[in-house]
Amino acid sequence: MKRICAVVFAALFALLIAGPGVAQDVTLTSPDGAVEINGTLLGFDGEFYRVETVYGELTVDGSGVSCDGPGCPNLSDYVAELFFSGSATMGDALLPGLIEGFAQRNGFSVAQTPLSDTRFEYHLSDRTTGKLRAIFGFRVTTTDEGFADLLANEADIVMALREIRPGERARAREAGLGDLTEANRSRVLALDALVPVVSPGNPVRQISTPDLAAVFSGQIDNWVQLGGPDAPIALHLPLAGSGLAQAVEDGLMAPVRLTLAGDVQRHARGAHLAEAVVRDPFAIGLTSFAELGSARMLTLTGVCGYALAATRRTVKTEDYPLTSPMFLYFPARRFPKIARDFLAFARGPAAQVVIRRVGLVDQAPEEIAWNAQGDRLVNAISSAGPEIGLDVLQDLVRTLRPLARLTTSFRFETGSSRLDAQSRSNVAQLAAALDAGTYDARRLVFVGFSDGVGAASGNLVIARQRARAVRDAVATATTGGTDRVTLEVAAFGEAMPMACDDSDWGRQVNRRVEVWVR
Repeated sequence: MKRICAVVFAALFALLIAGPGVAQDVTLTSPDGAVEINGTLLGFDGEFYRVETVYGELTVDGSGVSCDGPGCPNLSDYVAELFFSGSATMGDALLPGLIEGFAQRNGFSVAQTPLSDTRFEYHLSDRTTGKLRAIFGFRVTTTDEGFADLLANEADIVMALREIRPGERARAREAGLGDLTEANRSRVLALDALVPVVSPGNPVRQISTPDLAAVFSGQIDNWVQLGGPDAPIALHLPLAGSGLAQAVEDGLMAPVRLTLAGDVQRHARGAHLAEAVVRDPFAIGLTSFAELGSARMLTLTGVCGYALAATRRTVKTEDYPLTSPMFLYFPARRFPKIARDFLAFARGPAAQVVIRRVGLVDQAPEEIAWNAQGDRLVNAISSAGPEIGLDVLQDLVRTLRPLARLTTSFRFETGSSRLDAQSRSNVAQLAAALDAGTYDARRLVFVGFSDGVGAASGNLVIARQRARAVRDAVATATTGGTDRVTLEVAAFGEAMPMACDDSDWGRQVNRRVEVWVR
């Protein structure tokens, strides 16, 4: 006899029979009628009911119960539903592009239905029968609103341009949504970056990250302080509460303990921000790498002379210090099969093509040949000294010259040995590639680097420890793929800096583990 999980019945039998008779949307009844579960139907994935009861949220196998009440779904004409809420940057282009790519590959026709300025739906129908199979609903506002909708049970998935904050994480756990920082509760879907932009006619070409923070705090308020004309600086930022705006606060301002100036002009869309900056020769903005328009990016630099420009490759490797991953967050609940298939598609190779097509940076690993390392080798030579001598550089060249660098890199949270969000996603991506046989019979070397603060000998030890930790994390995440590949570790400490060590951003960029392959 089909039945509900015996553990659930045993624990709830007496309570459910004796509980108060409150009118609810549905009643789930066991075949023998001995157990009834009354509650509000929160969702049905074609197989399992999700019901809010006076005893909490329950997930019940639909094959073991009958459903009665106005909230019961039509089992013969079941339509899967999935609701996204959050970042307009993601909801306007990225997710629609992925849905259309998923539909094309899986035999669905797709149609968009606008509902309001911030709401729309995608209807996926069987291309042969015309039968509606799924509705993907969207509310596109800000990352803050996305988390609020999830906590209010008005969304299934959050589109976020930043990591979840501690308060949101705590409230999600209190609401029974699980720990949203766990590996299977979030996903980096694509990569973006915060870039400083000016009008094409502005003579300033580069800016240091400390100066950039000082500009947006109001401490630097005239272009002449940056080598430009004697004119006040007009500030432009994304909408307050948006993921990008919060990335500015968390990634640019917080490390130097500065707050944003009050006279900042805000924009709901990155494209609008870029257009406003282009029209004003004395404006500066921080916007999405994918929404530059005709504005000109400023290169980030430091007092040591190293420069970092945002490119698809430097964003993918996280060599650019203001990289901004695009996240999906979802609770510990079961989604309909078509939703699970979509989320699997969004991590696959076909999705990476879609991501590039909409102007964002994908996560497909690329190999960078040794002869393309020119600027990095120049940095290594120029920073050599008593502690990093010719012998160290020669060892570096001997080790890495036969290899190619993967764009898959690993960096750590500030002041922590924990990998940052993009790097945690990279662990899963590289492990999946090993399991798929992408690197069969090849040699992967995890190479540790450090910043230049402290003794070079100590930094070398730390860099090697981090390289081992990343290698072990990748190996642990595989399901046997390491049997067909050689995984090694090397370290060169502070021998190949990417940025100046005069700021937290520069030191963060320099502390990394690269993957080289042959």
